[in-house]
Amino acid sequence: MRLLTLAAILCLAIPVLSQKAWAQTALPLNIGGRVAPAAGGAYDFGWPGVYFEGRFNGPSVEVVVDTGAEHLAVSIDGARKAELTKAGELHLLLDRLGPGEHVVRLDKLTESQTGSARFEGFFVGPKEAALPAPTRPRRIEFIGDSYTVGYGVRSASRDCTESQVHDLTDTSLAFGPILAGRLDADYRIEAFSGRGVVRNYNGLAPGQPLTVLLPRVIPGQAEPHVAADDPWTPDILVIGLGTNDFSTSLHPGEAWADEAALRKDYRETYVTFVQGLKASRPAARVFLIAGDTFVEDVAEVADRTGAKAVRITGMDRGACHGHPSVADQKMMADRLEAAIRAN
Repeated sequence: MRLLTLAAILCLAIPVLSQKAWAQTALPLNIGGRVAPAAGGAYDFGWPGVYFEGRFNGPSVEVVVDTGAEHLAVSIDGARKAELTKAGELHLLLDRLGPGEHVVRLDKLTESQTGSARFEGFFVGPKEAALPAPTRPRRIEFIGDSYTVGYGVRSASRDCTESQVHDLTDTSLAFGPILAGRLDADYRIEAFSGRGVVRNYNGLAPGQPLTVLLPRVIPGQAEPHVAADDPWTPDILVIGLGTNDFSTSLHPGEAWADEAALRKDYRETYVTFVQGLKASRPAARVFLIAGDTFVEDVAEVADRTGAKAVRITGMDRGACHGHPSVADQKMMADRLEAAIRAN
């Protein structure tokens, strides 16, 4: 089956239904990313890169999802079959898949800074059999900003409108999922474009840096927060924060008298942040991404916390608004993979 957009799917008369699905049996799930349980066994989700996977034996599977304002991708056995780009509830039937076992997957591609989407399940009928969900031997958590999100990564131009940024963002092409695929790992991504450790891009949304948003189950909603006994813990933690703290000049009225004060606050807050993450994730090896303008700051944080600093430079930044291109994202994955394998 070739890759289809939602518009193309509708033209082929695969319907958006309001009635109960044809299929009766829900597949057990492997869930990557934070989700909030909803009525009827559904899940609301908003962080970038959230994914759902199921396994089944047989020729057909149905995907039921309310996309919200997000773009989602559906894959079978690792091959992308459809991209869902229209808002609303969708019952998507994928059939003629051939006999034997299959893995179905739904990936969130775009970034939600407000709102959320809802996954209602993968379902199979009487000709199919539900199987245990896929599992992987490792877990990686990625915490970051627009670089981690994959902001506008599909764009071949730096000039993008707001709607183009949304439509051309694809977290599946960012360094985190690339790296996780190479290391056969499940992953979580908590990233929010424009946010930093203590200061956001151009001084926007003061008091709401990524360090404040991180406990949220859905980034645009203050509640609920992740449970203190959340059983999902990573083996590797990768943090990339600092670009937004330092990429624009301070404005009158901001909390820091000058850049020196900002850098001091960044370092002290980052140290406390990393120490707290290590305490709640005791098995994780921690890697901090250092960009060109804050290399020394990250080096000090790494030294004080026992993390490993990974300097990543030389990007072409050819995507929307000077963000990393597809090639840049692959290079970032290369650098991190080398550091992880060496440590």
